[in-house]
Amino acid sequence: MASTKIVIIGAGVMGQGLAEAIATSGTDVTLVDRTTKLAERGMKGISESIEREISRWGLTKSDKRAILARIHPTSDLAEAEDAEFVIEAIPEDIDAKRALFEKLDGICNEETVFITNTGTLSVSEIAAVTEHPEKVIGMHFLNPVTRIPVVEIVKGLKTDAATFQKAVEFAEMLDKKWITVIEYPGYVTTRIIVPLLNEAMHVLMEGVATAEDIDEAMKLGFGFNVGPLTLADMMGLDVVMSWMENLIMELSDPKYSPCPLLRKMVRAQHLGVKTGRGFFEYDAEGNKISKNGTPIEAPESGIKK
Repeated sequence: MASTKIVIIGAGVMGQGLAEAIATSGTDVTLVDRTTKLAERGMKGISESIEREISRWGLTKSDKRAILARIHPTSDLAEAEDAEFVIEAIPEDIDAKRALFEKLDGICNEETVFITNTGTLSVSEIAAVTEHPEKVIGMHFLNPVTRIPVVEIVKGLKTDAATFQKAVEFAEMLDKKWITVIEYPGYVTTRIIVPLLNEAMHVLMEGVATAEDIDEAMKLGFGFNVGPLTLADMMGLDVVMSWMENLIMELSDPKYSPCPLLRKMVRAQHLGVKTGRGFFEYDAEGNKISKNGTPIEAPESGIKK
């Protein structure tokens, strides 16, 4: 797959992680955003991510040069015209995603595989705006993409076997363990993790325990790699709330209703690591700041049992 043309739309956190993972595998990738400035900002984020890996002795300066050389930032959506894979990594908004796929459908050839990196939205609803819904599939990567070893491959109602197989080959190129998901709101990972995060927020809001103690109890008691409140900060509290709102709209189940504390924090733009403040405080490198002001290196995301 080294000669495959891959285009990512969206140079935010997920787009950056996908571009870095693809380039690290030895494959060139084009990173597209609305403006050149946004695409270049995405490159800066990737550079900083690689620097953190270098500091952990995971990569070298030579690796960094090679990885960055394989990523091509641009604002020209026409770059997707002859792509074999187009990966959408824009914010979790169904109307925005449908509008993008409708536009891409008029640009790309009929053999292009369209991948949406949604965590809660309907692949079938997104695919419905295209002429070839059988070529649309979901691949839900978890953040940080370069370090979390699993991806959900989500079949829409019309996704065909050839498209699914190409998605499997792409996942294996990135050295990801993949699971098959038949489309349903929230899939597997988001549907299960959201009520846990929400309940941890309620426990905090009700004054049962501090944020530090809630996370410590879940880490030591259940073998989680990070506590639920830290995990929510790492995901982005606005992103977590959007998942909850999408799930409650689809399933009408009150367990997905966002905790009032979460709503309050999102309104205040205390969104977690990316803004430096959520349930905890963070420095410019994304490291949690302890009560005595000492940075604590951020762990990789995810839950390990």
